[in-house]
Amino acid sequence: MLLPPRPPGRNAVVKLFVVIPFLALAAMVPFAWGWGLTGLDIGLAVFFYFFTVAGITVGYHRYFTHRAFKANRQLRVTLAIMGSMALQGPVITWVADHRRHHAFADKEGDPHSPWLFGTTPAAVARGFWHSHFGWMVHHDLTNPARFAPDLLADPDVARVDRQFPAWTALSLIAPAVLGGLLSWSWWGALTAFFWAGLVRVGVLQHVTWSVNSICHMIGTRPWTVRDRSTNFWPLAIATMGESWHNLHHADPTCARHGVERGQIDMSARVIAAFERLGWAYDVRWPTPQRLARLAATRHRS
Repeated sequence: MLLPPRPPGRNAVVKLFVVIPFLALAAMVPFAWGWGLTGLDIGLAVFFYFFTVAGITVGYHRYFTHRAFKANRQLRVTLAIMGSMALQGPVITWVADHRRHHAFADKEGDPHSPWLFGTTPAAVARGFWHSHFGWMVHHDLTNPARFAPDLLADPDVARVDRQFPAWTALSLIAPAVLGGLLSWSWWGALTAFFWAGLVRVGVLQHVTWSVNSICHMIGTRPWTVRDRSTNFWPLAIATMGESWHNLHHADPTCARHGVERGQIDMSARVIAAFERLGWAYDVRWPTPQRLARLAATRHRS
């Protein structure tokens, strides 16, 4: 089914919501440098950011939700813990919500589609807020017995799921402990807690939520016409490749989302590293035959 044309002013509304908060954050850095921000804080923030984002992109998303590869027990548990430390909810709840999203992508039943309220500027603004954050406050709960029975039956994953509050605390406390030890000061612990703990989590949340909102609103759609998923290149590095979202919706179990030349996909490189180490196997890489089938489907649409 062909989708209606893009409403005028939609891109401007979305960019307004996205750009202004990040400009405000960037403006904070020079004011805080030397007083409440140090190179150690930045280093810890970057490390914990990519560590926990990988827990979402490689762990929660490509492994637990879509089974793009198989993992040994140690890697499976580690990925569940890493994803939990991103503070986006327990693994079983997250996976159930995301599988439901794919089952009803951009239709009634999708828990976070931005297109549930219409295409007027006011509806677009409301839809952006809903898909970016509001759905987590007001949405109906997804039934894990229907959408994630495999994870409910896995005792290792179920245990990590129950331990979510502990992994949340660790995600916030670990940067403070490292900051205090490496700077040998309470002030270093406090600033690391703020920048590598609180600010890092805030940035991480908005970046990954942007896959639900921005990557269903603006960008290119080279692969599928079944929903409104898009590729949005400015978020490629920050999301570790998740913003090549249109290909992902066309081929959800593919381990690499950025399949074209120049499309950076750091999550796929992490999976490749796990494969070389023997921790991951049966990886569903995008072979020429697989991409050719997708291209043929696109041309028939």
